Amino acid sequence: MMDIDVGALKSLVREKNLSLDVVVASIEEALLVAYRHSPGASQRARVEVDRRTGHVIVWAVETDDEGNAVGEYDDTPADFGRVAATTAGQVLRQRLLEVTDDATVDEFTGRVGSLVSGTIQQGRDPSKIFVDLGGGVEGVIPPAEQVPADDYSHGRRIKAVVTEVRRGPRGPVITLSRTHPDLIRRLFALES
Repeated sequence: MMDIDVGALKSLVREKNLSLDVVVASIEEALLVAYRHSPGASQRARVEVDRRTGHVIVWAVETDDEGNAVGEYDDTPADFGRVAATTAGQVLRQRLLEVTDDATVDEFTGRVGSLVSGTIQQGRDPSKIFVDLGGGVEGVIPPAEQVPADDYSHGRRIKAVVTEVRRGPRGPVITLSRTHPDLIRRLFALES
């Protein structure tokens, strides 16, 4: 028997402002993939999570001799509970990450052309300057947007203009500039 704690799931979905239907559908998809990797799995199956009880059932398609669907039967593996709990956790973490990334992209897209400040961090690529913008958000100053005379020492506070925001394979990519024409104008505006 396999169940997901619906109360906890609903509470987390409300707290993080997610759609229960989207999260449950994602869990069902992930569980179907996990089921298909189990020995003797039917290739024609679906996973159903009862949104009231959290009970999980794998429904496999029963076919006649010609391969026509004639019904469904419960083909939930005996050890599926552990797999389902792990999968549900992974799917939820992924959804939360996507929501956080979407919020970051939305926030910084609205700030393109604006002045931001942050702290220079040691980066993986020495040609790029990585800037901690706070709240776990990182910006990058590519070589073409750097001023050679600037001090880019680790831990130094720096101001830059947001020039581009996009989704990358590892989350939001926020491109910053120290050479943008608006940088000087915005810095002078701060002084006056």
